[in-house]
Amino acid sequence: MSPRISLTIEQVLALLTETPPRIAALTKGLAAPQLHTSPERDEWSVNDVLAHLRSCADARGEFIRTILAEDTPTLRAVNPTTWIKKTDYPELEFGPSFRSFTRQRARLLLFLRSLPEESWSRTAIVTGGGSARERTVLFYAQWLARHERPHLKQIEHIVNSMHGEKRPVRRSAAPDRAR
Repeated sequence: MSPRISLTIEQVLALLTETPPRIAALTKGLAAPQLHTSPERDEWSVNDVLAHLRSCADARGEFIRTILAEDTPTLRAVNPTTWIKKTDYPELEFGPSFRSFTRQRARLLLFLRSLPEESWSRTAIVTGGGSARERTVLFYAQWLARHERPHLKQIEHIVNSMHGEKRPVRRSAAPDRAR
């Protein structure tokens, strides 16, 4: 999915809705050690990918809530790889962590679905990482929806590698074991 193509509100909601069931389907029947095992040295495990997705959902979800709660707030850009260092997500067992991610996603979707259309255009000024820029609720929801797609492919690749299937996968981020 190209970052240049704008997604509609309906497309964003559909993509965000698909993520937890897709992860559940991909990981069904896998034992805890499999979920915490990287397919190759310096690659992420399924649990690492989930920890990253949770970190992104935390940071972007908080921005969405702040934009809606305040009039044109000024926000400091947050890098999810920095945010994750404040959590214990990488160390958590997959099952409880996935259930937390699924509950968080359900709350976000309930919140987003309740928004009147004009609320999706509310803005914030985001500083850090370069010049200040204006961002909307829709921007952050689109960002999450787009960002999760390659990570779902990454999970599929990891699971396939456990079964001896080698399929090329486009990676969205280099592993960061230090988190």
